[in-house]
Amino acid sequence: MLLNGIDWAVIAAFFAILALIPFVASLRSKRTANDFFTSGRSMPWWLIGFSMVAATTATDSANFFTEVIRRDGMSGNWVMWAFILTGLLTVFVYAKLWVRSGVSTDIEFYELRYSGRPAVFLRAFRTLYLGVVFNVLVLGNVILAAVKIGVILFGIEPSTIYVVTIVASVVYTFFGGIRGVIWTDFFLFLVIMAGAVAAMVYGLELPEVGGIAGIVSNPETANRLSILPDFSDWNTLVPVFVIPLAVQWWNVWKAGSEPGGGGYIVQRMLTAKSDAHALGGTLFFNVLNWVIRPWPWYVVGLCSVLVYPDLASIQAAFPNVDPSLVQGDMAYPAMLTKVPNGWLGVVAASMMGALFSTVAAHLNLGSAYMVNDFWKRFVRPKASDRELIWIGRSSMLLLLLLGCIIAPHLKSAKGAFDLMLLIGAGSGAIFLLRWFWMRINAWTEIAGMGVSFVVAIIMQCCYGHFEPWKKMLVTIAITSVSWLAVTFLTKPTDEATASRFKAAVRAKGRDVGKGVLYTALSAFAIFFLMWAVGAVLFR
Repeated sequence: MLLNGIDWAVIAAFFAILALIPFVASLRSKRTANDFFTSGRSMPWWLIGFSMVAATTATDSANFFTEVIRRDGMSGNWVMWAFILTGLLTVFVYAKLWVRSGVSTDIEFYELRYSGRPAVFLRAFRTLYLGVVFNVLVLGNVILAAVKIGVILFGIEPSTIYVVTIVASVVYTFFGGIRGVIWTDFFLFLVIMAGAVAAMVYGLELPEVGGIAGIVSNPETANRLSILPDFSDWNTLVPVFVIPLAVQWWNVWKAGSEPGGGGYIVQRMLTAKSDAHALGGTLFFNVLNWVIRPWPWYVVGLCSVLVYPDLASIQAAFPNVDPSLVQGDMAYPAMLTKVPNGWLGVVAASMMGALFSTVAAHLNLGSAYMVNDFWKRFVRPKASDRELIWIGRSSMLLLLLLGCIIAPHLKSAKGAFDLMLLIGAGSGAIFLLRWFWMRINAWTEIAGMGVSFVVAIIMQCCYGHFEPWKKMLVTIAITSVSWLAVTFLTKPTDEATASRFKAAVRAKGRDVGKGVLYTALSAFAIFFLMWAVGAVLFR
């Protein structure tokens, strides 16, 4: 085992603080379901921003970027950088609309926007689809990453990692509600960044790397530094640059980067004190998420190319690790073993922080769906606050157990990412247009959701040899044609419901125009700042 007494002392202190913050938050709680799931709409913008970025930072985040850089270089990150546009459009167009809607979850939106039995069905089905299926898939992916880190850093069996994850996550999420989650996320983000910077500093000091100068001069890493792909290589240009910027960012649903906002991003917007705090928090999140957060991971990913040039070298360094776990994303946890004791405890705590922050986000979100949009809506509308809180806690435990069950069946961070993009392909445009185009109805969303899922499964099972971007384009095309046809073949939302919706959100054309302009200007600024940080690091 690599950890010594100092490392374990650091980890013990980490767990003590992790338990203390939700406990203090529980003392501030009003013991109501509204307070448990929305904090009574009292959160300031800066805490919202930190919480969003902590929730987005999972154990598979660093693994994912490392795998991308090892395969496609820095330019391969356009598959994620394209979502900067998604996030900023949410900031300047949709954040205030969500707050004005007055809903408690983004699933509740469906019965505000649509009418009749289709709206009721959509809310119920979407609750199970997002609250269970997607949440379990995301949880399984981050727990898989925790397993890959744990077997290397701690030398323990995956079953032990599952137990620790369940126990710690239960303590973390059960007592403080969303207030405790948001407060703890602030602490976790600081720990995550401290560990990431430590991994970067000690990775650069390795003799195989030779510092920044070694990365810049070594052909194996120098040819991976360009932020733009080779425009003469069409086979690389299309999947990593053209598709993400032309189609993916606005027409693919992805947890945490939903077109128009959704999931735990909207959940945190709905805890804000006001429209302004929701907008400010979401903008702050995008700056932290893209300009600050990923650079230590990028550098460690580049270092890993020189230390572990292929999968065989990783397997040789860790012969006791199950070969099925050894994929490109395992290079990051392998690099963490190079950090000296003392700091290694901080790094280990940072990885657990990344795990718990994302697990807590999806557990709290999934339980909010099950309580607000299933139990309270369909089972017991007059349930007491005490009952609703306990249903929420029970849902958290069930989701966590299912995530642990599915984790062993996943393979790598990049593979799970591609699958989730494929399932959400073609439905993104619905989420952007439904606020303004009243012709869209509940059947539109049902068609988009159902067709994209079925086509994605067919493409994955029957056309697995296709490249991911080709499967995505096919799914987008079939899904888009299907939901457009359904939109015009079915009746629109009734006028009374549409009028109430428009009066609530007050969406105006001129605001959209200004929002798009601000999105473009802010995207330019964030790209510039992000690359400026890289220029300083690699000068």
